[in-house]
This record gives sequence, structure tokens and C-alpha cells, in this order.
Amino acid sequence: MSSSAPAAETWLLENGNIKPLSKEMRHGHGRSYSRTAHNVSSSSLRKKSDLTLVRKVPCAVIRDVLANVQEVIFGTKLFVLFIAIPFAILAHNKNFGSSWVFGLSLLGLTPLAERVSFLTEQIAFFTGPTVGGLLNATCGNATELIIAIFALIQHKVDVVKYSLLGSILSNLLLVLGTSLFCGGIANLNKEQKYDRKQSDVNSLLLLLGLLCHVLPLMFRYAGVGESAAITAEATLQLSRVSCIVMLIAYIGYLAFQLWTHRQFFDSQTEENEDDDLVEEEAVLGFWSAFAWLVGMTLIIALLSEYVVGTIESASDSWGISVSFISVILLPIVGNAAEHAGAVIFAFKNKLDISLGVALGSATQIAMFVVPLCVIVAWIVGVRMDLDFNLLETGSLALAIIVTAFTLQDGTSHYIKGLVLLLCYIVIGACFFVTNKPQTQPNGVNLVSSTEGITRV
Repeated sequence: MSSSAPAAETWLLENGNIKPLSKEMRHGHGRSYSRTAHNVSSSSLRKKSDLTLVRKVPCAVIRDVLANVQEVIFGTKLFVLFIAIPFAILAHNKNFGSSWVFGLSLLGLTPLAERVSFLTEQIAFFTGPTVGGLLNATCGNATELIIAIFALIQHKVDVVKYSLLGSILSNLLLVLGTSLFCGGIANLNKEQKYDRKQSDVNSLLLLLGLLCHVLPLMFRYAGVGESAAITAEATLQLSRVSCIVMLIAYIGYLAFQLWTHRQFFDSQTEENEDDDLVEEEAVLGFWSAFAWLVGMTLIIALLSEYVVGTIESASDSWGISVSFISVILLPIVGNAAEHAGAVIFAFKNKLDISLGVALGSATQIAMFVVPLCVIVAWIVGVRMDLDFNLLETGSLALAIIVTAFTLQDGTSHYIKGLVLLLCYIVIGACFFVTNKPQTQPNGVNLVSSTEGITRV
């Protein structure tokens, strides 16, 4: 910390009073906490709270509550979207229409996703780098995971597959493409460079995940002459084994990221420490942050239930296919805060953070959320496999391959981002015009496999 700014200390809200957070507490008893690219990116949409009026409240309990509300609710530039949450609940209880419930729930999820990132970062200040890293790895895509679990409970396997596929595509093509394009336009006279080591690791994991998706699809088409029931059962078993392999790979990735090669992932945020010094301060106590995190998670669960329960009705009302809503709209709105942060840092010529957000999130969904959903479906008795059908798997394969080629030389310019964006537009248009009935002769099946409808 610079000596020229003695007032820039780390503070802690405790009993409504502003207290300096000791170095030992700040670094988890001597273990420094390194912020991930997701944390740094999300911090770009936060704002420093003015607690002058709060400190004048005489009652310590009320002062503590108001200080926490000030930091958690009004500490983000997206706080105006919180008003959508009570309106979504009201629309659901008063039967205003499924499309209203769906739209308001999506808007309400936008600030909640950013606040979960903020709260996990606050907790990580007290738990140290290892637990903090694991917490970020688990909660980094909490919105997608909760929506997927509720969809599985309601046997909407197609919504799960489409939403997770859309999250991967949006990160690889939309977020990364927008970041490279905007960064290239804003820095026309500079050669934008980034560290290839992290992108190489993420690309390898994404290719492994792609292999686990392609094999069940190829296996189904290779067994055309066999009984459909036998082929479907074998495909399901292959998918479950592949998911176990993917989870093992993700655990290895966490060990690589948090322990053995941590310097690969720390280096991308070191140069931003001075710029984001205020955001590195812990402003909540551990138990306050934990309580807020539990509350935010419960609200996300409630809104996710609304989203899953009304997606078909919203599709009929808006005249848009469920596939387009799940692949395009859900990921864009649900992760708008994180995506905006990635683009902002690309404008600042800090591509390592932008790449860390896009590739890190895509890797987490592909190698953790997707296989975890298959395992959870296995546990609850829902037949979900990794066969995402030909169109969906082909889109995923092309997105991963194009992204890998784009990042192979360690430099960037706006034309790379433009190509990625155009790829996303073409894929989005494909899902927009796709409005197939529940069974099609090309093997696409939008009905939950639990209903016993076999592919032709």
C-alpha cells in the first residue's frame, strides 16, 4: 500500500462503526487472498458507500443494519434493478401473467449474481486463499447452477441443456468477442497482449469437455441399427462415466489454479492492485457476509423457480422458441454484471482479466456445472445425458475451436473480436428460427428423457 495515501486503509463494519481491519485478518492469518478475474471484473460495477449519515445513528444495532444495507444493496451500480424482485413476487402471487413473472425474475437475477460475487469475496478475506478460491469456484456460476437444479426437479432436461450451452457460448463468443472488439477499438495505436498460459489451460479443458459431449452423440448415431432403448441406455451410462472424468479434471484444475501453479492466475490481477485498491477492502464482517450470502441465495432460488416455471408460457406469449430464450436470453441477462466488467477492463487494455472472466466461466460451466447436473439428475432419478443433439453440439464445437484459434498467438486486435461476435450472431439466429416440435426425425428431442420418448 502506497505511503502517499495513508488514509487508504482496510476497514471493517462492526456494530455500525468503522474499524480498521488488521493485516492478519485481511490476509487470513498471514495467507494473502488473491482476487480472481471474476472478482476484479465484478468490482468495476461497484461503488464506494458513503457512511457519513449512518455513523450518526445513535442505536448501535440500527447503525449496524443500515451500514450493511448500504454496502450490500446500494453498493452496486445495478441497485435500481433490485426493485424487480418484489414486483416479480407480486406478479407471481397476483397472477399478472407468466411473461411478466419471467421478465421481472430475469431482471431481478442480474444484480443478485453480482452481489453473490461481492459477498463471496468478502468471506474470502477471512478464510484465506484456499477456502476463498474454492468458494469462488463453487459460487462463481451460482445462478446457472440453481436454475439448472430447479429445471431438473421439474424434469425439464431440455432447459438445463440449453441454458448451460448458452452460458458457454455467451462467454466464449459474446463476452470474449465484445471484450476483444472494444479493447481493440479503444487501443488502436497499441498492440494488446495477454498471457497465453492461462488461456492454453482453459482451452485444453474445454476440448476435453467437448470430447465428452461428442462421444455420446457419435455413439447414438453409430448404433442406428440397434434397439433405440439399448442405445439410449448405453449413451446414458457413457455420459455418467464421462461426467465423473470431467469432475476429476476440474478438481485437478482447481489444484493447478490454487496450489501448484497459482502464479499463472495471480499475475493477471497484480497490475490492477493499485487501480482497485478500494475494492480490495473488506467492508463486512464474516458472519454478516455469510448471512447476506444465504439470503441472496434463497432469493436467487425463488426467482430461478419462477424462471423455470414460466419459460414455456413466456415463449408462447413472446412468440420466441424456448431454445432461443434458454441459449441467448438467460445467459446474457443472468451474467450481465460480470460480462460488463470484462468489457470495461478490455477498454483499459487489461485483457488478462477479460480472458480470465470469459474462459474461466466457460470452463467452470463445461467442466463442473454440466457434469454436476448430470450427477444430480442421476441421484434424483432423472435421465440426463451429455448428448446435446447435433445442432447444439456442433455449435459448441465450432465455438471452442474458433476461440482456441483466436487466442493462439497471445496478441489481439478488433477483427478477432468482430469475428467472434459474428459467430455468436449466426448461432443466435439459428436458435431463433429453430422452433421444432417435441420430436423430430433428425434426432432432436426437446422432451425430458424421463417421459420415455425415444429419438428416431
